[in-house]
Amino acid sequence: MTILVGYLPTPEGEAAVDAGLREGALRGERVIIVNSPRRGAPIDEHKIDDAAGTELLRRAREAGVDAELRQPLHDDDLPETFEALVKETGATLVVIGIRHRSLVGKFIMGSEAQRILMESTVPVLTVKAAQ
Repeated sequence: MTILVGYLPTPEGEAAVDAGLREGALRGERVIIVNSPRRGAPIDEHKIDDAAGTELLRRAREAGVDAELRQPLHDDDLPETFEALVKETGATLVVIGIRHRSLVGKFIMGSEAQRILMESTVPVLTVKAAQ
């Protein structure tokens, strides 16, 4: 079985990796860390480099978890990318970090995290960054 962890280089992303690795260790499941840059973006501040990817995999090994890093490109539909990965990998859980947003911010911008929660065909664990 597999756990998908959504990762951005943010405090919320770090919280998601920590929670995903804990779940992977508890369940004895493989973890796929997903860092998905937007297709065609000239600069994507959320895409991690090789050194950061190596560090994430080192943390997984240290936690006793078999892990891999994937960086699939997505267009404007990250939740759809996650659902495709759920189907491809047979994932049983998705872990994502969430941040506080105002109601106006949610209304105007929408929320990819909310869509992942609502549209996922497997359970979704959401975590917040430590205060």
